[in-house]
Amino acid sequence: MLKPNEAYRLLFCEYPDVVNVKQMCEMLGGISEKTGYRLLHGGEIKFFTIGRSVRIPKIHIIDYLAVIENLNV
Repeated sequence: MLKPNEAYRLLFCEYPDVVNVKQMCEMLGGISEKTGYRLLHGGEIKFFTIGRSVRIPKIHIIDYLAVIENLNV
């Protein structure tokens, strides 16, 4: 397993540091936006809002994926 700073540097390098819901869904393998919003509002992935726009720091998506990997071991 990668160290946190290595994972951040290597994973999703083509995406900005803060992404929108559509980008997050692409990063998670093309899940639907409805499923993406369920993950966010269910507390699985941390996010913040600016007005009505949802923004997700890339590090929180990487953290979510690390949790998934640990559960499958």
